[in-house]
Amino acid sequence: MSRTPLAPFLHPEGFAQPALRAVLAEGRLTAEMARLAARSVQDRRTRSATPYAGRPPERSTEPVVLVPGFLAGDVSLRLMSAMLRRNGYRSYRSHIHANVGCTLNAAAQLEQRLEWVAQRRGSRVRIVGHSLGGMLARGLAVRRPDLVSGIVTLGSPMLAPAAHHALLSRSVDVLVRLSRAGVPGLMAEDCVAGECARMSWEESREPVPAGVGFTAVYSRRDGIVDWRACVDPLAEAVEVTASHVGMAVDPRVMDEVLAALRRQAAGQADSLLEVDGGVGA
Repeated sequence: MSRTPLAPFLHPEGFAQPALRAVLAEGRLTAEMARLAARSVQDRRTRSATPYAGRPPERSTEPVVLVPGFLAGDVSLRLMSAMLRRNGYRSYRSHIHANVGCTLNAAAQLEQRLEWVAQRRGSRVRIVGHSLGGMLARGLAVRRPDLVSGIVTLGSPMLAPAAHHALLSRSVDVLVRLSRAGVPGLMAEDCVAGECARMSWEESREPVPAGVGFTAVYSRRDGIVDWRACVDPLAEAVEVTASHVGMAVDPRVMDEVLAALRRQAAGQADSLLEVDGGVGA
């Protein structure tokens, strides 16, 4: 195993860091962007050929907050947000401009954002989180099931956060060094190897409460994290064929996200009907 600034408990046995050559698989991002461009042209043609009265989809009553991955910001999920809006969802940014700070602080900031969205919309919130964003989403689902109705994680190594490419380990090391030098707002040593890291890790391993949907999207072609670490046994696992970064832009992954959100909503609606039926009986 290559040197990593992250604590050993974040890399349990049975998981591996992708080989150095694995990052070359992320070159598929170009093709994934091209696939999205082609899909966008097709969608525009379809809308143009559809009578105006038949265009707007039925709007979902539940809002969706999108949370970016490590080193990324809300802009990385802008295209995913646009897709959700086209399909009737109310999508919201996380207000994370660059996911490079303490995970506990990021979780607290995201929790405040969820409270605001939930109050504004009068309902619980679904979260779509990419990579580290999905890990934050899982922790919040455990902590605040009153706010979170479901989560969809994309390439999030929840079972082994340190089972990632050596390039990410170096990026974390740089952030820790800069924090040690006095640069504010960055991951400190405690965030990746101390009590802060342990608290985040332990919370992420707690069971997701009943009534909160959980879908984990993963790819065996992931060149950044060990895909096995993304398959939480408590989640509905969905496999895609995308790069790690490409999960945010590949239209095939977007289709799976949309399908997961709909399945979660349908499943929870059925559960409510069963409960109401039981009470009525």
